[in-house]
Amino acid sequence: MRRTRMTTLLCVATLIAASTQFTVSASAAAIDGHGKSRPCVSSPPPRGGPAREVLRIAQQAKSELDLKSVLLRVTLDGKEVITTALGESMTAVPAEPGMHFRAGSVAIAYMGTVLLQLVDEGKVSLDDPVSRWLPDLPDADRITLRMLGSSTTGLADYVTDPDFIAALEADPFRQWTAEELVGISTALPRWYEPGTNWSYSHANFVLLGAALEKITGTRLDILLKRRITGPLGLRDTRNSFTPEIPSPVLHAFTAERGTYEESTFWNPSWTTAPGAVVTTHICDLARSAQAIGSGELLSRGAFQEQLDPGTVGLGGPTATCPATVCLTNTEATHYGLGVLVLNGWIVQTPSFSGYAAVQAYLPDGRLAIAVATTKGEGTPDGNTAETITNRIAAALAPGHPVPFSEVPQALSGRVL
Repeated sequence: MRRTRMTTLLCVATLIAASTQFTVSASAAAIDGHGKSRPCVSSPPPRGGPAREVLRIAQQAKSELDLKSVLLRVTLDGKEVITTALGESMTAVPAEPGMHFRAGSVAIAYMGTVLLQLVDEGKVSLDDPVSRWLPDLPDADRITLRMLGSSTTGLADYVTDPDFIAALEADPFRQWTAEELVGISTALPRWYEPGTNWSYSHANFVLLGAALEKITGTRLDILLKRRITGPLGLRDTRNSFTPEIPSPVLHAFTAERGTYEESTFWNPSWTTAPGAVVTTHICDLARSAQAIGSGELLSRGAFQEQLDPGTVGLGGPTATCPATVCLTNTEATHYGLGVLVLNGWIVQTPSFSGYAAVQAYLPDGRLAIAVATTKGEGTPDGNTAETITNRIAAALAPGHPVPFSEVPQALSGRVL
C-alpha cells in the first residue's frame, strides 16, 4: 500500500514538475498575501507537459460529446496545474473560469463534514436518534444521524416518484419546500428497515439539513458559511433561497423535457436541504475537492468515519427493494458520509437541469480535479464531467482510474 501511494505521488509530481515553467502557481484558497481573493482566470496557454495534455483531453471531449462548455481546474498540493474554460456560456458569450454554476450534491459533503465536526466537539453522536430534533418524522426513534448522513434510512427517494417527476417537468420554476419533499418520501412505502441496507434518497439530506439547524440553533446557510466555505476561503460558493445565480453566470441548456432549451434558472429548491442549494466556480470547486478529500476540517478519526461510516459491505436487493435501488457497497466503490469513495478518490458528482460537475481528490497523490460542463444539442445523457475527469485521472495518475462506469447511477446520487 505504501509503495503504491509513493509511486502515485512521485508519478504525478514528476509530470507536474515537467510543466511548471508553463503554468502559474496559486494557493489552494486563491488568496493573495493581503488576504484578498484572487480572480479565477485561465492559466497561460501551456506549451507542453501535463497541463497541455489536460487541455487536449478537454478539447477532444468537448468536440466528441458536443458540449456547450467545459470548465476545469487541476491542482497538486493546492498549486495550479491548469485552469481553463472552453466553449460558450451563451451564444457569442465565451465561457470563463470565474463563471458560477450550480454545485448540487457538493453541499451534501459539506453537511456531512459539519455533522462530523459536531461529533468531534462532543455535541452529538452519530448514533443519536433523530427523534431528539425531528420528532415528527415517522420512525424518528429508529433513525440515527449516521443513517441520514450515509443514506441508510430506508426512506424512498422522492426523485424516483413518477408524480414528482411529472410535476417537476411541468413546472421547473416551482419553489418546493422541505416539508413537501420529505412528505413525498414518507408517504411512499419504506424500502427497508432503517440501517439494514443502502439506497440513495434525497430526503435523507433534506432531513440532515433540518437536523443540523436544530442541533446548532443556526440557519443552515449560515452554518455552512461559518464552518465550511468561510474557513476554506470559498468566497464564490454560496447558497441561494431563490433560483438566482451570482454574476457572471455559466448558462445551462438541456433537452430533458423533449426540446433543447435554456435551464439556467430552473428552480433547484428540490435538490437538497434549504440553505445548502449552492452555486460555485471552478476554482472554488477544486479547493473544495482538496479540502473535503483530505479531511482538512476534521480529526483523523472523524475523516475515517466519513470515508466509511459502516456502509462497506452493506446493501443489496431484497423482496421489497430492487437491485436498481438497494446496492451493495464495496471497498472499492461505496458511499461514505456525504461523499462517494471510488478506487481511492473522494468524489461528488452533481448533475441536474443541464449542469454537470465533478470534484475529485486522490489523497495518495494529493491531486484535485474539478470539472464542470454544459450541454449542446447532441450531448449524450449522463454526467459528461465524469468522462473528462476520468481521462485526466488516467493521464496524471496512471493506475488510479475513477471507476464511474462501475457505479450505478443511484449509488453516486446523480440526478439526471
